[in-house]
Amino acid sequence: MEKKPVQKYTSKADALVKLQRYCAYQDRCHKEVRSKLIELGTYGQDLEDVIASLIEENFLNEERFARSFARGKFRIKQWGRNRIRQELKIRNISEYCLRKAMEEINEEDYLMTLKEVLERRALQIAEVDDFARKGKLAQYAMSRGFETEMVWKILADGGDI
Repeated sequence: MEKKPVQKYTSKADALVKLQRYCAYQDRCHKEVRSKLIELGTYGQDLEDVIASLIEENFLNEERFARSFARGKFRIKQWGRNRIRQELKIRNISEYCLRKAMEEINEEDYLMTLKEVLERRALQIAEVDDFARKGKLAQYAMSRGFETEMVWKILADGGDI
């Protein structure tokens, strides 16, 4: 299947309209918008003007993006805080927005989700040795971004997992 070339926009107005639709569809971070503009052939001052317009018109809001990203990845993919924080840092999200994003995760829901993740994984592990089994469970939960101390605390407390 042949990939069709991306149409290069010559005017700033065309790029702005295209990016308004792009941002209205789903919350975006500044890095994604900047990459999209470059892909569309918009550079320099035009690129900065389009981004400024998107921010002014509230199409682009990094705090809103960080909050919705954290909520979605926690609820849908069941990622831990470490994984969410790492992914947001990759997207160059500010420390302030990172803190706001972490506020979106309810502590009670977080613990319940971690227990569910461990219980689901425990059913898949055929390990007989309790020490090795807990080690595999801990490794799995930590790879999903849950904090080491929290994982081991739940594994120590929850004898049935």
